Amino acid sequence: MEITIPKNVNYIINKLESNGCEAFVVGGCVRDSLLEIEPKDWDITTSAKSDEIKRCFEGFQLVTIGEKHGTVGVVIDDETYEITTYRIDGEYCDSRHPDNVTFTDRIELDLSRRDFTVNAMAYNDKRGLIDPFNGATDLKYKALRCVGNADVRFSEDALRILRALRFASMYSFSIENKTSASILKNKLGLSKISVERISSEFLKFLCGDNVNFLLRRYRDVIAVFLPEIVATFDCEQNTPHHNRTVWKHTTAAVAAIEPEPLLRTVMLLHDIGKPLALRTDRNGRDHFKGHNHFSAVLAKNVLERLKLPAKFIEDAVTLIEYHDVRFTDNKKQIKHVLNSIGEDNFRKLIKVQYADIAAQSRYKRESKLYNMRLCEKTFDEIIRNGECYTLCDLKINGSDLIHLNITDGKIIGRILRLLLDNVIDEEITNESVTLRKRALEIYNTEF
Repeated sequence: MEITIPKNVNYIINKLESNGCEAFVVGGCVRDSLLEIEPKDWDITTSAKSDEIKRCFEGFQLVTIGEKHGTVGVVIDDETYEITTYRIDGEYCDSRHPDNVTFTDRIELDLSRRDFTVNAMAYNDKRGLIDPFNGATDLKYKALRCVGNADVRFSEDALRILRALRFASMYSFSIENKTSASILKNKLGLSKISVERISSEFLKFLCGDNVNFLLRRYRDVIAVFLPEIVATFDCEQNTPHHNRTVWKHTTAAVAAIEPEPLLRTVMLLHDIGKPLALRTDRNGRDHFKGHNHFSAVLAKNVLERLKLPAKFIEDAVTLIEYHDVRFTDNKKQIKHVLNSIGEDNFRKLIKVQYADIAAQSRYKRESKLYNMRLCEKTFDEIIRNGECYTLCDLKINGSDLIHLNITDGKIIGRILRLLLDNVIDEEITNESVTLRKRALEIYNTEF
């Protein structure tokens, strides 16, 4: 079994070994290489202590900020390569970081502190694969298993719970029974983890191929940091448009859209407000009028709590607010929505609605899809022809109105808005002379 190690990484390994030290690539880069996935990072572990590493690479630019924990960075060709001494972690009192570390000269002891068997492998060209916990076998059978006692691993660092779900989602791993039981048992440990770390792992988890099953299987784990989803778990939808609970519809919708963080997040939260909007008529049929607004409000609270970027939150809330708009080829309607959310978000909204339909029952599905295709065609026509749907597209502006002796800023803004509505609604044409005439009419009659 051979792994092709990049030139600079091999240089570092050979340099350390020529000075009497062991060195290997370790962890995720070994796992990904065995999966025939190009690694993003190459982590190097060594028996050398930090002083020895610095002596080996005297004359190189070094990064020593992590030296306390045994990590020294070496800069080669403007890229920093982290080299970490074999270590054993001490107690984890904060459920995130070891209180102390002890350095060792045995690679097997270093690997024993790692989270999962598939991440507890090391390799160099000289000794080949070091795999004391049968990670390669687990990798072959797509099994995710903790190194040693799962309860200990998750109590040491609760973020490993989300890492397990992320790996299972991204690589379509099956989580081994004892590891799975321990995830459910230790889920409350996630409440001790910073929201920034949770957000980072969770967004990657959402973008995996296996996310539908995992969201359903581990819903109680996700609910530790997203308690708003609990109300959707058993919320039935007694309507011909749906044949699943709100939660099962949600998980199917997440899997039905492309694996991009914003879009997956929108589908996760698009119906989160349905339990609040639920009303049942005298015939026993459920209605969820206004659920898009409830969902948008709840989603904003969730995403702000997770400290996601402001633009991400704004776009997600916008798409959730508009996800239930029913489109056809009505050009006026499409232009009004385009004006409200912009071209980029409208393109995303189309994807959101297709995913929503895919996760619904087959009731009127063909009709819904037909209407969406009409919408897409009309939208493309509007964009292709450069048709007017924003104030910038109007053939008149504030300066033109000032020349007509309309000088109040607020009035100018209101007139331009009314002119745009008139153009979108095809009451007047987007021509300068026509717009000036209509502007004076509005000013003289309304102001």
